This record gives sequence, structure tokens and C-alpha cells, in this order.
Amino acid sequence: MKCSKLQMPSSQPMENHNYCLILAGGIGSRLWPMSRKSLPKQFIDIFGTGRTMLQETYERFLRFMPAENIYISTNVEYLDYIYQQLPQVDDAHILEEPLRRGTLASVAWGTVFIKTLDAKANIVVSPSDQLILQEDKFHEDINRAFEFVSTGNRLVVMGIRPTRPETGYGYIQMNDEDVVEGFPHVKTFTEKPKLEFAEIFLRDGSFLWNTGIFLFGADAMLDNIYSLVPEYRIELPQMMADAKIADPKFLPEFFSVLPKFNVDMGIMEKSHNVFVHESHFGWADLGTWHTLDALHPGDDDGNLLLDTKALLSDSSGNIIRLPKERIAVIDGLKDFAIVEEGDVLMICPKTNVSAMRRMMTEAQTQMGIE
Repeated sequence: MKCSKLQMPSSQPMENHNYCLILAGGIGSRLWPMSRKSLPKQFIDIFGTGRTMLQETYERFLRFMPAENIYISTNVEYLDYIYQQLPQVDDAHILEEPLRRGTLASVAWGTVFIKTLDAKANIVVSPSDQLILQEDKFHEDINRAFEFVSTGNRLVVMGIRPTRPETGYGYIQMNDEDVVEGFPHVKTFTEKPKLEFAEIFLRDGSFLWNTGIFLFGADAMLDNIYSLVPEYRIELPQMMADAKIADPKFLPEFFSVLPKFNVDMGIMEKSHNVFVHESHFGWADLGTWHTLDALHPGDDDGNLLLDTKALLSDSSGNIIRLPKERIAVIDGLKDFAIVEEGDVLMICPKTNVSAMRRMMTEAQTQMGIE
């Protein structure tokens, strides 16, 4: 295990002012029971490729960004996973969170920390659990957005043209009448709409899927936090002081006073300086079981086996993931998720996200299963 004491990097500004902050502290509850608090989805090799989602995310940015400019934000209980899966990353590039306070706390602290090292920093924030299919286009789109946010008080969210009325994703509405250097202003955000609205968004043409990947200049983000989140006005100056003189891996008092906000509702939906870049890299958020269907065609009957062996008869449209030592034998089942992990076997219609959430909650409260 690595030494837990963080060594602060040099504060000498680098010529490359583009940085990446990877968010790897979530618990991934929507892919329960495979993804659990003790082992969230970003640390799992979901498709049996030999690489976890975190490893793929880190390597994706490493292809066009120096390692010294990539930082990982995670909860203290996941440090061992970071050390095991990314042994090349030193403690100076791991921002440890002692408490969960939402993505706004992660972004605020990461922004302050990076700005302390480089006053001209521009930052891309990326989830650690997404699938990117076209790496070259991803690099092009991110670099174009970096150029745009490097001047002015601008925030950019990366959007993808929807291909189906997906209810598990967030949507961004572009304002095509208010465009700056090819980047439309964001008109509205909608989080996980009902099917009827998702169908309207698909037909409308001005809506994009929200990838959750966003970019900004460090000063622009801190200005927005200060002006839009009053609860942070006292804490931001303290963050800046702590980033210069303290060990950011041990700040329990600092995190304990922060309200629990996410960056979308706290900043993106309130700011008047948010733009969208319609991106062209293949993308999917591994958020719910039924969204995995769009990532893989499955067998001739649409059954998707995730690194799993199975004997299927008169069954179609199922998603199956079992431990390697298990073999599924199924007859007459359609459009179900069959997932076993540890002490839990879940069998549920794959599109019934609310039922899965209810089952998870009941298992946790009534049976003590995490």
C-alpha cells in the first residue's frame, strides 16, 4: 500500500495548462447488485475486457495529456482500489475525500487544488464509469472545448446527439439563436425525463444527451461557485488557504461543513455562462442495466452475456452477469436482468429501474445487505 501522506507537487506552472479531474468516488447504486458500496462499478471490469472502467478512463486521457496533469478524486474507502488499479499514479495526484458531499465538493476542491499549482489552469471533469467508442474524436472534441474555455468566463458541457428516447440520461437543450464561436448557449437541462418527453426531445432536434463531462477555466468555475452557491462563500477562501499550506488528504472538518450538492444543480443549471459542444465520439453512460443494451447487440435473440456462460432456451432480450464459476440455465424468460454478485442474486425486468431501486433499498434495510 502506498504511503498515505501526500507530497504536494511543485507549484511551478506548466506550459500545458490543460488538466483532468476524474471523479471516482461514487457508489454506482443503479447497477446494483454488481456495483455496490464496497466495490462500485468504476472499479469493475464489466465487459470482461481485462480493464476496469477507471483504468480505461485514466488511459483515455493519458493518450493526449501528460500524467502530471491528471488528478483523481475519490472517497477514502476506495484508496486501495486506486492503488491496485493505477499503481503508476502517485499520492500527489489523488485527492482524497473523507466524506461524501456530492460532486460540487469534489469539483470545488479539485479546482482550488489545481489552481494553486497553475493559476492559468483549464480543467476537464470526467466521470470514471463511461464508455467512449471513438477515441480520436473524443480527443478532438475535448481539445476544441479546451480552446473555447481558455478565454472568458465560460463553462462547457459535452453533449451527444440522441439516437433513441432514452429515459435514463439527462438532456441539454441548445439555444441555436445564441451561439459563440460555434458553441451554443445551454437553454435548459432536463434530468431523466419520462418516456413521452424523451420522445419529444428526440424529435425536436435541439436536445442532446448530457455526458456529464464538462470543462472550464479554474477562475470561471470558482467565480460561479462563489456567486451561485452562497453556502460555499465562507469555505472557498479556506479551501484556497488549505491548498497552499495543508495536506489535502486529511480534511475531515473542511468537508463536514460543506452542504451536499451536485455540480449540475448547483452550478450548471444556474449559470448564464454555460455552453454546449455537440460531440461526435461514441458515448454511453453505464448507469442502469437496460442502457447496456445499446452498447452490445447480444446474441441472435438479443441476450447480453456479460463475461458469463449460459444455456438459454426460448429466452430473449435478457442481460445476464454471474460469477465466473456459475453457469446460467434459463428457459422462457424475456427482457430480464439476472445478476449475481456476492451474497445477492437479483432477477428483475431490466427496464424497471424503480423496482430495482426498491429491491436494493429493501435488501439494505431489512436484510442488512449493502
